[in-house]
Amino acid sequence: MGTAIPACVVTTAREGGVLVVTIDNPPVNALGVAVRQGLWAALEQAEQDAAVQAVLLLGAGTSFIAGADIREFGQPPQPPLLPDLCNRIEASPKLVIAALHGPTLGGGLEVALAAHYRLGLSAAKLGLPEVNLGLLPGAGGTQRTPRLIGVQAAAELMLSGRHMGAQEALAVGLIDDLDGGHDVRAAGLAYAQTLLAQKAPVRRTRDAGALINKAASQAALNVLKAHTAKKTPGLFSPLKILEAIQGAIDLPFDEGLKQERALFLQCLDSPQRAGLIHAFFAERETAKIPEAKAATPRPLAHIAIIGGGTMGAGITVAALDAGLQVTMIERDAPSIARGQAHVEKVYDGLIAKGRLSAEAKAAVMARYTPSTSYDDIGQVDLVIEAVFEDLDVKKTVFQELDRVCKPGAVLATNTSYLDIDAIAAVTSRPQDVVGLHFFSPANIMKLLEIVVPAKVAADVVATAFALAKKMKKTPVRAGVCDGFIGNRIMAVYRQAADYLMEDGASPYQIDEALRAFGYPMGLFQVVDLAGGDIGWAARKRRAPTRDPRARYVEISDRLCERGWFGQKTGRGFYLYPQGARTGVPDPEVLAIVDAERTRKGITPRPFTADEIIRRYMAAMVNEGAKVVQEGIALRPLDVDVTFLSGYGFPRFRGGPMKYADMVGLDKVLADLREFAQEDAWFWQPAALLETLVAQGANFDSLNHRE
Repeated sequence: MGTAIPACVVTTAREGGVLVVTIDNPPVNALGVAVRQGLWAALEQAEQDAAVQAVLLLGAGTSFIAGADIREFGQPPQPPLLPDLCNRIEASPKLVIAALHGPTLGGGLEVALAAHYRLGLSAAKLGLPEVNLGLLPGAGGTQRTPRLIGVQAAAELMLSGRHMGAQEALAVGLIDDLDGGHDVRAAGLAYAQTLLAQKAPVRRTRDAGALINKAASQAALNVLKAHTAKKTPGLFSPLKILEAIQGAIDLPFDEGLKQERALFLQCLDSPQRAGLIHAFFAERETAKIPEAKAATPRPLAHIAIIGGGTMGAGITVAALDAGLQVTMIERDAPSIARGQAHVEKVYDGLIAKGRLSAEAKAAVMARYTPSTSYDDIGQVDLVIEAVFEDLDVKKTVFQELDRVCKPGAVLATNTSYLDIDAIAAVTSRPQDVVGLHFFSPANIMKLLEIVVPAKVAADVVATAFALAKKMKKTPVRAGVCDGFIGNRIMAVYRQAADYLMEDGASPYQIDEALRAFGYPMGLFQVVDLAGGDIGWAARKRRAPTRDPRARYVEISDRLCERGWFGQKTGRGFYLYPQGARTGVPDPEVLAIVDAERTRKGITPRPFTADEIIRRYMAAMVNEGAKVVQEGIALRPLDVDVTFLSGYGFPRFRGGPMKYADMVGLDKVLADLREFAQEDAWFWQPAALLETLVAQGANFDSLNHRE
């Protein structure tokens, strides 16, 4: 007979001498207050029942405990607090066993670490991903984990935020045994009975001995501190995690717990946490679109990719990885052979790294069909065109797709800038045409801009979002304009950077300021990586429609005229000697910059790193406000996710619009008005920004509109 515990999210049932405690808090058994209260009550029940010899903790559904309850974020904490619960579990005089299946993450793993024994099923995934929210494991995770598995493995788990598989967890000692079955209750009971038969003692993780060799532990931690400071400059919580681990080495367990709590509260108060929490929730909101309520997706099993270049091959790999059947079309036999080679190169690289077997590659490639005939894609569910970025070329492709594709097939273009309404207009079925803007490399980059033209059907948009989910992409809905959300805004802050360069800041100084701000690469490094010729082509395309009031900086054009396109040509803004991937400053570029200043009669002036960031971010935020104002982005958070997922914006700052909220919209507006004294046309504040400041509101207030 089972006994119900608070809110029925934790139930108990005695099986012989084992009290089976089941957490059932759908969908992922999050550690809400009712779960914490239920577990506390179950421990009391076990201790008061002389017939109970062991407590078995397990989760209903598909997980043990997948972490904190996000609905409690920002709410006052209610007892029992998780650190107290974990200490209560560990202090139990009766054997406590955790049987883990599916996700066992964050506080869920801390609960398991407090148990005396841990059994993993083969599908278990263990992790301490608090760093992704600007936090550290605050319920003993920084103290128990290194004592159990050592400094190196514990720190790597916490700093990466990754999920560790059951086999690896067994190998490092995070779990004690592995069961290959699928019935967590049966496996857990069998393991508990085995431990009781062996008269296994209560074994507390706080007493585990992986830190006994203090010199070796300290040496490992010193290496990690140096590496982390270099790899994650400016980030708050990674160094706090290492500080807590230092406490595990230096302090008695209870003192280490006190220090962990103090460091956890410091992380909680950090502005970085606000940015990371915003990023976490924003990425979950972008799939909430009007079309999702209005329609269901169309079937999606077999797709076609038109084009086998770098982008087409990357999209093909993403589709194959999603389990789809893919037909790739190229114009002739040599081109399709190159396309197939591009695809196979990705999988061969995984084989070389030991991450894929030859048999697994063969199984994937069995779903890939190369072809040079459009007639071979007559029955596909969806087509993605990924040919050269030229409107006339794309129109020709879509006329052919209109001819061969079955009724109801979704016709998608991967254009980065072009007018999708104009592309749809050359077909007899504009309702089936949508934009799917992948970012390169398409099999790695998470962002997928789903561009919604005027005549597209709601179920086509829903199908595009379903494809993004299958491909594990982060989708953002965008309207049609030149560059959509990301590239439109990027074009404006690129202009701001060009103005800074012409007015006195070197490209290397600008890049250094951006890296210090938190970007992994500076803007001009990114230009070199993407290829300067791409932006040059876009500038030439826009030249006939350029507003005569717009200031134009020719420095990039001067480099392109010399054939300096970046990494692929060995020089761009930087020099890349002997094919190096990391560039070095080029004195000839600085000479070209000086010559352009002289030609225009510009006397260069100095800029501090703060002045560079103020201008760069003011341009980005102002254009972001215009994009929201015009309905190109549904909400400010869609702008944030675009830049977090596709443009390297520092995640701990939450995205450009969240950053503006944290700085203060009044300060951003004041900067724009100050800069407008130099160039009133470029720095004209967005009407939306002025309205929000006048109302005392912020961008986040627009994220919650129905």
